Amino acid sequence: MAFTTKATIASFGGQLLKLSHKSAVTGTDMALNLYLPPQSSTKAVPLLMYLSGLTCTPDNATEKAFLQSSASARGLALLFPDTSPRGLDIPGANDAYDFGEAASFYIDATRAPYAQNYQMESYLTTELPDLVFREFAGKLDPSRLSITGHSMGGHGALSLYLKYPGKYRSVSAFAPIANPSRCPWGEKAFSGYLGDDREEWKKHDATELVKGWKGPLNALIDVGTGDNFYKQGQLLPENFEKAVKDAGIEGLELRYQEGYDHSYFFMATFQHDHVNHAAKFLGL
Repeated sequence: MAFTTKATIASFGGQLLKLSHKSAVTGTDMALNLYLPPQSSTKAVPLLMYLSGLTCTPDNATEKAFLQSSASARGLALLFPDTSPRGLDIPGANDAYDFGEAASFYIDATRAPYAQNYQMESYLTTELPDLVFREFAGKLDPSRLSITGHSMGGHGALSLYLKYPGKYRSVSAFAPIANPSRCPWGEKAFSGYLGDDREEWKKHDATELVKGWKGPLNALIDVGTGDNFYKQGQLLPENFEKAVKDAGIEGLELRYQEGYDHSYFFMATFQHDHVNHAAKFLGL
């Protein structure tokens, strides 16, 4: 067994598994949570991968966003990876909440000292799904995968969806960092992980990536109008929407939710729509 099971928790008729494994890609132990709905006891079900935001672990959304409630009803499994490698003692990696540990931005770093271990794009697109589908064969359907995320994880979901056409059936995001090469969070992360070449940054920016997208987008985005990070210009969903419209791409539903903030109260309110969005494209 590739995974060590830390806990098995009954949840909405299914099981939430708290797992860990040694990653060959990051060179560290990686934590993750996997929710198996009750339907997985008799057939292979599709999988929705959820990417968390800055400072988070796999437990935050598991305990506060309640995606399991909707996933159980639809017969959909959920995968909650961690936000970065941990325990590396890289100088400066724990000095700020928005860079380093728990703030990988879901890319493969190329700049020292992060390049050796911060290979989160490769981890999430290759190693982790391969392991999960192999170890839970018969319970998970490897041909049906979608992706979602919150904040930094919304950036990760959008950018990975756009980088790997056909890998994910759909994408959704809660308050995503939608144009990271043009906001303070993204500028800090990309310069630290990738260096100062802004053309390189564009390869990891959903607003830039979507300009080359072909076909319908199958995307749902929710942003709260009371979100302070939206007001501060960290999220920039309007830039993503403009790029989609300018490229003549269909299939984006961008909703501004009046009064909602950046928190899990916002996420829990609209998670049902995001699970149903994924379920639609996963054939449920």
